Amino acid sequence: MASSSERPLDHRYRDEHPVRTLGYLFRADRRRLWAAVGVFTVKHSPVWLLPLITASIIDTVVQHQPIEHLLLSTGIILFILVINYPLHVLYVRLLYGSVRRMGTALRSALCTRMQQLSIGYHSRVSAGVLQAKVVRDVETVEQMVQQTAETGLGALTVLTGGLVIIAVRTPEFVPVFVIVVPAAALVVARLRARLRTHNERFRHEVETLSSRVSEMTRLIPVTRAHGLEGKALHRMDGTLSRLLTSGMRLDLVNGRFGSLAWVVLNVVGVLVLAGAALVSYYDVWGVTPGDVVMLSAFLTTLTNSTTTLAGLAPVITKGLESVRSVGEVLQAPELEDNEGRAEVTSVRGAVVFENVAHAYEDGDRPAVRDFGLSVRPGETVALVGASGAGKSTVLNLVIGFIRPTAGRLLLDGTDINTLDLRTYRRFVSVVPQESILFDGTIRENVAYGMDDADEESVRAALRDANALEFVDRLPQGLDTLVGERGARLSGGQRQRLAIARALIRDPRVLILDEATSALDTRSEALVQQALVRLLRGRTTFVVAHRLSTVRGADRIVVMGEGRILETGTHEELLRRGGAYTQLHGGQVA
Repeated sequence: MASSSERPLDHRYRDEHPVRTLGYLFRADRRRLWAAVGVFTVKHSPVWLLPLITASIIDTVVQHQPIEHLLLSTGIILFILVINYPLHVLYVRLLYGSVRRMGTALRSALCTRMQQLSIGYHSRVSAGVLQAKVVRDVETVEQMVQQTAETGLGALTVLTGGLVIIAVRTPEFVPVFVIVVPAAALVVARLRARLRTHNERFRHEVETLSSRVSEMTRLIPVTRAHGLEGKALHRMDGTLSRLLTSGMRLDLVNGRFGSLAWVVLNVVGVLVLAGAALVSYYDVWGVTPGDVVMLSAFLTTLTNSTTTLAGLAPVITKGLESVRSVGEVLQAPELEDNEGRAEVTSVRGAVVFENVAHAYEDGDRPAVRDFGLSVRPGETVALVGASGAGKSTVLNLVIGFIRPTAGRLLLDGTDINTLDLRTYRRFVSVVPQESILFDGTIRENVAYGMDDADEESVRAALRDANALEFVDRLPQGLDTLVGERGARLSGGQRQRLAIARALIRDPRVLILDEATSALDTRSEALVQQALVRLLRGRTTFVVAHRLSTVRGADRIVVMGEGRILETGTHEELLRRGGAYTQLHGGQVA
């Protein structure tokens, strides 16, 4: 699976037509696809062979030909009808299997790429957009291929087979069909285009109604509290009136389209039938009665096939646009580059910033500048300051989500730019402001990524995180499902699970990003007790808005506009009466 998921990443998606990209994606299954085309051509042959067989049967009856001709024609058509079932099953296996494999490989490639893209990319591109590309865009590509293959191949085989039979049996009528069929198809397509416009208008009105109903239900408490029911209903009546008008107009256009298309096709059909009958009646070109019926049947089938091919244009356009959309992610250049860098096998936890600066691409000034700090192994350093001071940027530099744009960041004396950050992060744990849990059991969330963690290790981590007391009270204990994003647990419970997840990894570098800011007083006390155990013997960087939570830090670094304003312990900084004192005074007040 790994090889199939990575293969599309080798392709250059940019500056290429999406059809070429599509061909590349199906490269592994191209033989199956050609086999599917062959099988489809055979299994779909009754559609274009039936008029010919019908003509043969009619000529046998009218001209009193040997009865064997009738039996042979009947036997042939019955045979190709009966084998349709096994051939269709084979076709579905070949085509749909190839499409599903392509979709799976493409989704896997997208997920692989997302794991490789930088945190900067993920902070700029919303999760909803990426989710839509993995789910909706790939599904649109799959549907385009399936619909185009099913409908398009059917129309093409009928057109090709029909025209070949006409050219062989009644070649004089080929020019008539080459002119009449596209003309009739064009008239029907033009009528259908008008219908599509009205359908879109009606759909917009339905979407507006949905929005209005959602808005109305959301505002019901306000509406009822102020006695505005009449006002709300009046607004809704206007929307319903527009929907009624649009719906009636659509029904009328639908009726006109159906009738006009039917009239056009049948008028043309009657004219061709009459013309062929006259030619046969006067024995011109040797046209038989069977040929007359065959030509009349082919007119309808060929016209419908041409119209069908024209109708595929929106489906194909939408699908190719989805190919481009997927390519935007697969070719995004912002990859975290770890190729050829040194692997990290052990970490003591000494972190040194040497005049470090970092500027984001879309920023007008550096988020961090002239940042100089030496952190000893096992030391706890708290970063405080106003919003926008650069605290989160410093944390991202320590985690390795971003690299310095100036200066050097040393880990145990080695420049972090020379290290494979993936191996370094095995020794790092992060406890964020909002703990991130997935929809699984407590055991799975705590031991995430650690397949060798036994039950005793999980319980020990939960005990040290002050979480075992509530876990043991749950009906299924460690096997209790936490729900999506931990929805079945309280904020304090989720945060203690996040601490247990950090503890079980026994990290050398620990990041606490506003780990207690969203908790009530009791939960904060329990989490703080757990944090004391978590910090012991580990190099720790703490960002906290509440200064009361960082009083015990070995050093407090006060930041402002990306720079260090002052450093020291809680007591030292208060005695200086500087920036920290102002922050502290504001919170006490």
